[in-house]
Amino acid sequence: MAAHVEVERKYKVGSGYSLPDLREVPGLSAAAEPRTLTLTAHYYDTADLRLARRGITLRRRTGGTDDGWHLKLPSTKDGRHEIQVPAGEPASPPPAELAGLLLAHTRGRPLVAVAEIRTDRTERPLLGRNGAVLAQLVDDKVTGVRLEPRDEDVVTWRELEVELVEGGEDVLDAVGERLTGSGARASQAPSKLAIVLGADAAPGGHPAEMRSTAQVMSAYLSAQAARMLSYDPRVRLADHDDDSVHKMRTSIRRFRSILRTHRKVLDQSRVTPLDAELKWLSDVLGEVRDLEVLRSRFHTQLADLPEDLPEPGWMLEMEHQELQARERLRGVLRSQRYLALLDRIDAMVTDPPVHRKAHKAARKQQRKIVARARRKMTDAYREAEKAPQGGERDAALHKTRKAAKRLRHTAEAAEPVLGKRAAKIARRAEKLQDVLGANQDRIVAARHLEQMAPEPGGTSDAYTLGALTTLQRYSDPLTDLSATWRKAADPKLVKRL
Repeated sequence: MAAHVEVERKYKVGSGYSLPDLREVPGLSAAAEPRTLTLTAHYYDTADLRLARRGITLRRRTGGTDDGWHLKLPSTKDGRHEIQVPAGEPASPPPAELAGLLLAHTRGRPLVAVAEIRTDRTERPLLGRNGAVLAQLVDDKVTGVRLEPRDEDVVTWRELEVELVEGGEDVLDAVGERLTGSGARASQAPSKLAIVLGADAAPGGHPAEMRSTAQVMSAYLSAQAARMLSYDPRVRLADHDDDSVHKMRTSIRRFRSILRTHRKVLDQSRVTPLDAELKWLSDVLGEVRDLEVLRSRFHTQLADLPEDLPEPGWMLEMEHQELQARERLRGVLRSQRYLALLDRIDAMVTDPPVHRKAHKAARKQQRKIVARARRKMTDAYREAEKAPQGGERDAALHKTRKAAKRLRHTAEAAEPVLGKRAAKIARRAEKLQDVLGANQDRIVAARHLEQMAPEPGGTSDAYTLGALTTLQRYSDPLTDLSATWRKAADPKLVKRL
């Protein structure tokens, strides 16, 4: 199974469109000789198009240099993730390794062929001054038909794709500017499949104007559920810190924050069991994430030491522990308990158990909810100020950090109705969370090192352990705490909502 990240731009053009001379694009010297080929792809999805609605495509394609099964995951800021496996027999079902990556989306429903797309393609490598292939320009004439449910209508169109090879984003910008200047238009379609399936593949939306707290809450919960699902396949694939575990976990935390800060408008008989299951999943992800953070911290600090020391044995043991934690996490993501949790999340998003008061005017009620979350943060900080130095104060500051995080998420959710003031509250709460988070990372790292014991006779390991322990004890991430706190706790922010 091979994986890579696609970075590309797509453009709509008419059948009579003529390509401009791309040698005028800064940095390009020529377009190499074009190559033509015909591609045939069958796309697979559940009968109710669960993958397409999430921006995921699974296809079996023949006719090109990359014949085989292709799984494309939704775009991120880095590009679109594509995973490939060999084609196998023509009538073979989707490979188990790809179907397994999609379990959170399909929930075990069968994958069936939903569309067939034929592409007559002309490829032109775009060369730089030194002859390197900076990008690939693809001119596609496309014919698509829907298979399930059967639709006799055939869709045809033409589009251009510019995909990076060895170049940078500036190449995409420059080529795109030249194409749009000659009549091409940036395509808004997420994929060829989305064009064939039409409105049936469109994701669900929320009202443009949110009038009630129930609508505000549902929109935010829906966004976090979708974000969590989008990272699920990457978590299943990851064998190192690619940020997928962190992103999936933060989505769960945002979800839980809203359930807690909106508890007065929710039926707790349904919310409490769901929150317990979300905590279970967050803790499993947290086992991996904590090891990621510790290993990254220690690697950075070791690199900053003046001595050139070998990596200590206990660091290698931490790496082994992280791999074991990842395998346990994969087991959880294959479990019926996890799939049942996803169904409960869906139910919470589509039919939240709200009291009648949740349908009141959103603006006034969201002000109260944000203000309440802010009071909990200030109460926690006052406890920390009174606490003596040491473990008691550390615990109180950690409580303040969690309260700041909850305020941040609550203000983020309220931003559609409360506007820039809510966004400002969220930003300042995030800065406080970051300062207190750095302190908590230091405390956790120090505790972890205290539990380490160097191998007998391993003087270099003992020295390294001592040096890192000293760094944790005497670093002080709280130098900016007072100033950050004053901004985060400014009462004017809430009064002006």
